[in-house]
Amino acid sequence: MKIVTLITDFGLDDHYAGLIKGAILSQYSSLNIVDITHNVKNFDIVHAAFILKNTYAEFPKGTVHIMNVKTFYGKKSDFIAFEKDGYYFIGPDNGIFSLAFGDGLGTVYQLENGQDGVFKMKDIYANAVAHLAMEKPFHEIGLPAEDVERRISLQPVMSNGQLRGSVIHIDNYGNAILNIHRTLFNETCGGRRFSVFFKRTEPITQLSNQYSDVPVGDLLCLFNSSDHLEIALNMDRASEKYGLKIDDSVIIKLD
Repeated sequence: MKIVTLITDFGLDDHYAGLIKGAILSQYSSLNIVDITHNVKNFDIVHAAFILKNTYAEFPKGTVHIMNVKTFYGKKSDFIAFEKDGYYFIGPDNGIFSLAFGDGLGTVYQLENGQDGVFKMKDIYANAVAHLAMEKPFHEIGLPAEDVERRISLQPVMSNGQLRGSVIHIDNYGNAILNIHRTLFNETCGGRRFSVFFKRTEPITQLSNQYSDVPVGDLLCLFNSSDHLEIALNMDRASEKYGLKIDDSVIIKLD
């Protein structure tokens, strides 16, 4: 049974997710539809890309991942599909996939967009999923896309003995997740002593392995489940206590 996942900004109180699920199952009923989340912040493709990047590979190969965030982003609303690492991705051509994967999208196909109506994406997704579920040749899903929308996310910068990163996500616990991956941290710091500075607080000078390494209410930083550096409070909300927001700068000074 092929798995189809959904990441949307529909929320949980409206019928929109149900419309898409119903349209997909009407085309091909033998599917396992998994809701990753419908609580992406409205129109926030950076938030959605972060979720996709950190969840897609946990599913079995062959899974179809549908993204539906900021679908109507202009007069021309195209939808695309591509295959990466043995997974299939379907969603609007608004730059969301380049935020998740950079330029590594491979061959991208533009899906037929002849449907009318405000919620035409339900039929576009249903047709594309049915094409994949029936194991038709993937290259026949649409015509090759010529100009795929691309967005560039903020990247950490190393200069003058310090690594400058930024907050890319605030999770439900108020933890501030940075755009500094464990690999980059290890390559840059190389075992040297460091100090993490943000918001005029006292610097954090060591990594924790888990939140309970410090007393309740104390500040810490650790690498989370996605291997990104995270600023947190043990059983408290660091983002609220220190006023941390998306795109705020964090500086790691090396000794």
